[in-house]
Amino acid sequence: MASAAEQLARNLSFSTFSKAKALQQRIWFTLGALLIYRLGTYIPLPGIDPDAFRATFEQSQQGILGMFNMFAGGAVERMAIFALNLIPYITASIVVQVIATASPKLEALKKEGEAGRRKMNQYTRYLAVVFCAVQAYGIAVGLEASQGVVLNPGWFFRISTVITLVGGTMFLMWLGEQITARGVGNGISLIIFAGIVANLPATIAQTLELARTGAIPGFAGIGMIVLALVVIAVIVFFERAQRRLLIQYPKRQVGNKMFQGDTSHLPLKLNTSGVIPVIFGSSLLLLPATIAQFAAQGNAPAWLTTITALLGRGQPLYLALFAFFIIFFAFFYTAIVFNPQETADNLKRSGGFIPGIRPGERTAQHIDYVLTRITVIGAIYLTVVALIPEVMFSQLAVSQFIGGTSLLIMVTVTLDTVTQIQSHLVAQQYEGLLKKSRLGGGKRR
Repeated sequence: MASAAEQLARNLSFSTFSKAKALQQRIWFTLGALLIYRLGTYIPLPGIDPDAFRATFEQSQQGILGMFNMFAGGAVERMAIFALNLIPYITASIVVQVIATASPKLEALKKEGEAGRRKMNQYTRYLAVVFCAVQAYGIAVGLEASQGVVLNPGWFFRISTVITLVGGTMFLMWLGEQITARGVGNGISLIIFAGIVANLPATIAQTLELARTGAIPGFAGIGMIVLALVVIAVIVFFERAQRRLLIQYPKRQVGNKMFQGDTSHLPLKLNTSGVIPVIFGSSLLLLPATIAQFAAQGNAPAWLTTITALLGRGQPLYLALFAFFIIFFAFFYTAIVFNPQETADNLKRSGGFIPGIRPGERTAQHIDYVLTRITVIGAIYLTVVALIPEVMFSQLAVSQFIGGTSLLIMVTVTLDTVTQIQSHLVAQQYEGLLKKSRLGGGKRR
């Protein structure tokens, strides 16, 4: 039987949306913030020749820079002030979360509630500045090594580039937090989502043009589009898939009345970690690979050139590391966002239990066992979907946007955002029902 919330969700209509003024303001704020982000991707770095850089980028975009450009929403090919996007911040978040699992001090800080969360975010921002500065300096050195790109090479250009790129990333961090607090959806994910969607039409046109000119087989171009639709269907299926554990509540007596025991379900998502493992894995690969590729354009040592070649997209080492990071973060992030022991304790306090499982520690072990098994399936699904574009890229040398990584981010962020909008509308309906009940009660008196 459907719950009250599910029944309300089915009855949502345009009239309900038109009455949700607060939700409309949140949506307009989100769209405005994303528009500001897109405008920033067209503002080039000071001191470079955009045309000369574009020619240099076209020669190397089939490498790791193509992947970086996808996350940056095309800002890399224009070398804009947002070229680093949020990659340093995401990398810093990974490092802080990993350290927190091994540091008792940070682990205790996480349990302090809102104050502890703010302190952790502060540490993440500081580390993001460090990563961003290192990466920005590597880009500045690489730009100087490219013939004719930098108008006046030297320390002034390097310092101004570092300040500009660090400032751009810090602004995007702030903008993402504002979207999360005052808009709809997760701000960080929506910024990455906006960049991918903005380049999607041009990428589809590019793929069709390659098929028309014979650069790739004609059936391959059509097959890629069909495969993209199939991947979207697979992503939607797995992102909505759940393993529901039956929860029973015993009979209870209130006064002279005996209430029958109720039953419910504990939903465990097949992919609890969402799109985080793919973003985290890509970020960890992009940080060293980008620095190495830019630095290798100058008089780089042989070992740096070797590393750049091994970490090239489509290379076996790159694919192996990407798969390892996705599987690792699928389990790691699931362990962070879902605590079986805490869930078992809450069930015990409310009187609920899983049939055939003793409440308490045995329940926690059972939930952890089920969660581990479904996370294995979820991790395999993420790995297969994310590696599809990499294999296609290495075989056909086409753009990576029509593939699993970008589609996974787009579909997952869309589902999460729609869920949040639906939650706001359901809350709006609840408020309307409460007001009607109060008015009805007043009239009867």
